[in-house]
Amino acid sequence: MYELNQIVKTKKPHVCGSNEWKIIRAGADLKLECQGCKRVIMLASFELDKRIKK
Repeated sequence: MYELNQIVKTKKPHVCGSNEWKIIRAGADLKLECQGCKRVIMLASFELDKRIKK
């Protein structure tokens, strides 16, 4: 699945323009840090499955 410090790319870019996110906490919920503006969000793992590029 997802590993700590892994970089994932989303289909839609963040407001800052970056679509790369770093996983800083893994488990049932994931904590992601935007690589453009360093904003931190939390998502359920199934929600991230929908948002990442395959």
